[in-house]
Amino acid sequence: MSGKLQVMQKRRLIVTHHAPDLDAIGSVWLLKKFDTQDFGDAKVAFVNPGSLIEEYEIEQLGIDERDVRHVDTGLGEFDHHQKERASTDICASSLVHDHLIQIHPELEEDQALDIIVKFITEIDHFGEIYWPEAESYRYSFMIHELIRGNEFSDPHDDESQLHFGMKCLDYVYATITQQVKANEIINEKGKPFDLPQGKCLALETRNDDTIKSAQKQGFVLVVKKNPKLGNIRIKARPDVNIDLSALSEKISARDTVGDWFLHSSGKMLLNGSIKNKDQKASPLTLDEITALIIDTYGKK
Repeated sequence: MSGKLQVMQKRRLIVTHHAPDLDAIGSVWLLKKFDTQDFGDAKVAFVNPGSLIEEYEIEQLGIDERDVRHVDTGLGEFDHHQKERASTDICASSLVHDHLIQIHPELEEDQALDIIVKFITEIDHFGEIYWPEAESYRYSFMIHELIRGNEFSDPHDDESQLHFGMKCLDYVYATITQQVKANEIINEKGKPFDLPQGKCLALETRNDDTIKSAQKQGFVLVVKKNPKLGNIRIKARPDVNIDLSALSEKISARDTVGDWFLHSSGKMLLNGSIKNKDQKASPLTLDEITALIIDTYGKK
């Protein structure tokens, strides 16, 4: 045997309940994604709701009981089913989130993460029953309902359900991070201009989410140019009386280089997208496109 000391790598264990719901999944996801040094490669075990894992099970896994964390079960630090906590606006995920901020203070500035944790908390307290048109089937497409659907389809596979929910949260986190950034770009770089139909916005950015975010804010038309690729995207709100056909004709007369696509709705005029790699970017500047828009639709 070598004279060198063998150092055993510490392995942690996260314990949650069978058929993990959004709160249980969110708690595991938070620990594994945002405290990777301690929990990035942690094993996950499942128990009956409210229970603790048995000591012999911990021993079988070769893990020190001091390295076990229960989430959304066991009535411990990261559970909220104690009588004194039951009526408060917290959940297991929010408790884990608070803990993570203590050890990683920079997470307090992560708006996307805060939005996710607040959503999980709202769902865990059945807040969706107060949403507008709460009975609408559109809500069946939301993450917590998809997790329930997974449970109905494969009711005895806790690992599969956990993995599915964590991947969903990865995608939601990426999307919301992009949306938060989009709103920042609109506020910092957006150039508003007016048409008789309403307020419009021009901006130069690579972030495509800015278009939809601006429309949600009430801008009736948005024109965006990608400063790196040169592509231009112009979109009018579906409920606004603007047909981009006239603009398409004026651009065709000015631009003999770029490839443009006019959607049949007359609401989208696109010069390149991630879905079409072969379209040539337009040489027109953002100011030139804005001037053409105002010239086409600005007359009362």
